[in-house]
Amino acid sequence: MLRIAYFVSHPIQYQAPLLRLIAADPEIDLKVFFYSDFSLKAYQDAGFGRLIEWDVPLTQGYDYHFLDCWGSKKQQSVLQQSFAKDISKQLKQGEFDAVWVHGWSWLCGIQAVLAANQLGIPVLIRGESNSISEPTNPLKKIAKKAFLSWLFKKIAGFLYIGTFNRQFYKSYGVEDKQLFCLPYAVDNDYFQKQAMLASSKREELRRSLNLDPGRPIILYAAKLIDVKRPLDLLAAYRLLSSDGVQEPDPYLLFVGDGVLRPTLEALAKETNWQSIHFLGFRNQSQMPAVYDLCDVFVLPSDFEPWGLAINEVMNAGKAVVVSDRVGCVPDLVKDGQNGRTFPVGDVAALAESIRWAIANRTSLGDCSLKIIQEWSYQEDVQGLKQALNYLQVRVA
Repeated sequence: MLRIAYFVSHPIQYQAPLLRLIAADPEIDLKVFFYSDFSLKAYQDAGFGRLIEWDVPLTQGYDYHFLDCWGSKKQQSVLQQSFAKDISKQLKQGEFDAVWVHGWSWLCGIQAVLAANQLGIPVLIRGESNSISEPTNPLKKIAKKAFLSWLFKKIAGFLYIGTFNRQFYKSYGVEDKQLFCLPYAVDNDYFQKQAMLASSKREELRRSLNLDPGRPIILYAAKLIDVKRPLDLLAAYRLLSSDGVQEPDPYLLFVGDGVLRPTLEALAKETNWQSIHFLGFRNQSQMPAVYDLCDVFVLPSDFEPWGLAINEVMNAGKAVVVSDRVGCVPDLVKDGQNGRTFPVGDVAALAESIRWAIANRTSLGDCSLKIIQEWSYQEDVQGLKQALNYLQVRVA
């Protein structure tokens, strides 16, 4: 059995089921080290502009430890950094065979890499970076390249989350033998089961939201902030009207909250249509029913490192329409098969993509469900084991 120390900023709702699955594997002895516990309590989320308290278990089913840190106790962003006092001590005491670090934005994560190097423990790293959104400022570009070139020399194995992420590592000279696929996944079993359970109450939910039976539903579920471009979706939706006056046949549902909500609501009110609904923030356990309700899911973002909502809604067997600046595109969005990709900011192309997806929603949804079966936590565990085997061979 191999002992693994995993370092990550805080308990994350998407990661908890994966950590439970890894901890249950008889070949791996996992211990998770967190830099902060802010996500275990209600906290103010700047993007949503409200208090958030997750309603799914975040620390059950695996061994974990909160590091003793100097500095910010909140640590909700890279601006609220802290230093860990006890990383070397924890690694020595734990007699770990490998260290796995999530991302490189956190000082504690860099500390973990350096401490592991000093103790001769090989390091695996998993991050979200890709080349879609590189710094435009020349100085920032040089600084980023210098920092990552320095850091990547200290890493034995790289756990890539998808095609764009793999290409990013390759651009820094990482060798193929050091690359292992740990796809960015969600708990497929959970989302599929919950969507199936929700389907029996779909019409009940539809009635409770005052939605007429039979009309298609377009869903947006994300923060209502500029980078997600919800205004583009509203503008594209208006193009679905036959004459700019008549209400389009599909409904448009906005799930989420944020600084743009008042603007969106005001623009929606100007149309005099009853087909645009704002449902506010919905917690994790409520989302499968909302995904089940929709026909087409739209993510028009200016930039997403991945876009895990796409994984979630595909588990409900739905068509997806996604901008070309979303990280999951080459892996999950098969253009013309389970959805469409459009050039970010092109409102006319977005409207046309939605129109096409609605017309073909049944076959596209079936295809989404097939694609997502191969993009799961099971592949993550497999990829992690391949990386650990590589480390053993390399050390030997």
